[in-house]
Amino acid sequence: MNLFWKKFKCDKCKSKFSKYEDLINHARHEHHHEIIKCTECGKEFIYEADRLHHSRKEHEKKMFRRIHKYGDKHEKKSSSVQDNVDKYTGHFSDKL
Repeated sequence: MNLFWKKFKCDKCKSKFSKYEDLINHARHEHHHEIIKCTECGKEFIYEADRLHHSRKEHEKKMFRRIHKYGDKHEKKSSSVQDNVDKYTGHFSDKL
């Protein structure tokens, strides 16, 4: 079993790399390929499609968790005595 197999391949010269970062460095220095950075975390990519995939996978999940984390806090909040009073007095004043 080869533990160090190289799964990242250069499209231009077919060189293979075990780390994505090594492929990026190769593309930048050997082929003068423009590198695209994520605006959120600064991670580098060779292709815009890879950056978009990363952004959807990593940053939208974080945003989704944040929204639901705070949403759950507000939904599970028990009503206070004042909330109950306001609820019933609103109906009371409508009948006058």
